[in-house]
Amino acid sequence: MTPDPGLTGRLAALFRETGEAHHQAFIRTDGEDPEWPLWYAESLHDLIATLVGRSFTRSELIYFFVLADKEHSRQSPSPDWRVFYADLFVQRYA
Repeated sequence: MTPDPGLTGRLAALFRETGEAHHQAFIRTDGEDPEWPLWYAESLHDLIATLVGRSFTRSELIYFFVLADKEHSRQSPSPDWRVFYADLFVQRYA
């Protein structure tokens, strides 16, 4: 099955919105949260499942966010982590 060509953009936008919400939730620490993958997985669980059309456990999403963060740090010259994460998500799960 070929992934929806607009899925990457919609995921990147969803990651952008969630990133802004996370920063606001942790404004006192300037957005710093060493356990951020937990927060993102909880916040995005239902939204990602609906967008992609399949279910995920929160643990799968936590794993994905940790992996994506490490891969982005290792290989991406782009500062826009949201697009990198969206591309990686589509490659792995769509």
